[in-house]
Amino acid sequence: MNTRYLKIFSVLVVIALIFVARLSYLQLFTDRYALNAANTSIKIEYVIPQRGVIFDRNGKIMVGNQPAYEISFTQALMKPDFDTLGFCNLMKITPPDFTKRIEAIKKEKYYSKLTPMTFMKDLSREDIARVQEIIFKYPAFSIVSRPQRQYEVSTSGNLLGYTSEVNEREIKKDSLYYLPGDFIGKTGVEKAYEKELRGVKGMKYIQKDIKLRNVGPYKQGSLDKEVVTGKDITLTIDYDLQRIAEEMLVNKHGAVVALDPNNGEVLVAATGPDIDPNLFTGPNKSKNLYALSKDTIYENKPTFDRSLQAAYPPGSTFKLLTALAAMQMGVMDEKTIFPCGGGFYYRGKRIKGHGGADPLIPSIQVSSNCFFTYAFIAIIKKYPGNPSKGVDEWKKIMSSFGVGEFLNNDFAVGAKGRIPSGDFYEKRFKAIMKASGSQRKDFKNWDEMPTGAIYNGMGQGDVLVTPIQLANYVGAIANRGWYYTPHIVKSIDGKPNPDPRFKVKHQTLVDKRHFEPVLKGMEAVVLRGTAAGLKSQDFTQLAKTGTAQVPQGKDNSIFVLIAPAEKPKIVVVAVMEHAGFGATWAGPACTLIAEKYLTGDIKRDYLYKKMTTSSFMPEYKRQWIADLKRKGLYVEPKPDSIKLKRMQDSLKFIKEQKARLQKKIDEKAKNNKNTKTVKQ
Repeated sequence: MNTRYLKIFSVLVVIALIFVARLSYLQLFTDRYALNAANTSIKIEYVIPQRGVIFDRNGKIMVGNQPAYEISFTQALMKPDFDTLGFCNLMKITPPDFTKRIEAIKKEKYYSKLTPMTFMKDLSREDIARVQEIIFKYPAFSIVSRPQRQYEVSTSGNLLGYTSEVNEREIKKDSLYYLPGDFIGKTGVEKAYEKELRGVKGMKYIQKDIKLRNVGPYKQGSLDKEVVTGKDITLTIDYDLQRIAEEMLVNKHGAVVALDPNNGEVLVAATGPDIDPNLFTGPNKSKNLYALSKDTIYENKPTFDRSLQAAYPPGSTFKLLTALAAMQMGVMDEKTIFPCGGGFYYRGKRIKGHGGADPLIPSIQVSSNCFFTYAFIAIIKKYPGNPSKGVDEWKKIMSSFGVGEFLNNDFAVGAKGRIPSGDFYEKRFKAIMKASGSQRKDFKNWDEMPTGAIYNGMGQGDVLVTPIQLANYVGAIANRGWYYTPHIVKSIDGKPNPDPRFKVKHQTLVDKRHFEPVLKGMEAVVLRGTAAGLKSQDFTQLAKTGTAQVPQGKDNSIFVLIAPAEKPKIVVVAVMEHAGFGATWAGPACTLIAEKYLTGDIKRDYLYKKMTTSSFMPEYKRQWIADLKRKGLYVEPKPDSIKLKRMQDSLKFIKEQKARLQKKIDEKAKNNKNTKTVKQ
């Protein structure tokens, strides 16, 4: 019997020892239960890292950091005898303002009595120096240092982007990192490379007593995590070129994009109008952002990045792709001649030919609308009775150049553009027939269709491309059939951008042999064609002009350029909205960017002066007013009473001066007459 009890006792002792050993391990060698048990007395304080610095390709700092200060509020530390008036005097606010701020904090979704909440933002160093020695009297309030962006440049706000406080959606998307009050990249490079730039927060476990006063670090700080500064980023952008492009876009709507065709690095991504990124910082930041978002007068839209988001009819620059697709599809070659002597007539409309019945190279040289319209009709008719098949084959070739597709690059925004399919025109034609009540069923004869499809060949019709796509397909032409995806970041923390998307050499669907006559045509454009006035004595160029018709007013000016001709190092494209002929406005912008990049200087100052002093705002104003009148929304502006009074005073003064002058003339004439009479 004793033996039986002894066995039971031994088993119980062993179980107890196992339990004690496990509990000792958990308590002495892990923090899991220690932290849970002390949860009400151990709090985590986060250390916000400095964001990474943004450099241009030449090492110029474009975006850095500066200290910014906030005052935080913790409700649990609020004393019953809190001196509201004294605190308000310290912070230079009124008691009603104090109450309003506290009430707003308590209404926030993530409010907690134990969590520090932002009470006041954007305090200056002078403000902090004034309050830091006195704020200890108000334990519910404390100074928080939060790095703020400092812009070392005054242009390229859309490109660089800005940071701002996270919203509810952004917190939900990454709740393991972001807390209320944190900042996040909202647009531009700041958004596209947020994870690299933001760094890693530091964490400090602080013991607090029942009144939430600091007692000291938990476990001597052994559980703390060091803050990790954000990674520095070097852009592919050459800021000297970027700044020049932005200067040439002042008082203009449009874009300039330049890239290195050898690697896809974007050298310039300028948009007009531009934004000074310094508007994104300081106490007036919210007001500035709101004003920018509402600036739509004359269709300014400064937050709309036209280099990436605007989809334009490419005009005659698209004729290069029309020729390549037609040759690849076997419906023409470089010696093909279309009957363009008197222009092209379609459904009662005449398309000007810009030349005679010529083969490909002279047709590119003079930019013959007629030639490339016939070329596109040949594409449509490749498969008799099935024009959709021809259009779809053409679309597939266009897609291989990155046109009508998202380029899958590292910009924060972009647009797809448009390359229509066969189905697109099938649906359109059926809608036209239904609307007109026609019973015709032979809608396969697309050359007779009123769909506008034939205008695609000369870059009008239904084709839309963004400036970045325009630069990309011209780069593919420069390389005779291949390209790297355009990208904006060259290196991260001094190491080459590891993104595999930018290491792939994309091949187009056009055979290499077809590029030679197109490139010769572009050479002829500069030597003796539509861009002859932009020849340089310092470097060779291949180019194509474009003048795209748009319904609102004057034509868009478009230009594409490759330089130098023998071994391309840069591709530049420009779009100037409602400016006119391609070589007159977009052309100078392109050739000056190439000149600066290849020679290190701008040598044709007269072109630069022309671009920086010209303004298209009167045309934009005219279109704006005309559009408002069409909508019945235009109201004649009332004359400024002060200006009107000044004008009236000026007119009165002029009339008085004129009367005095006339009086003197009359008196002088009378005196002369009297003198003559006396002499007689």
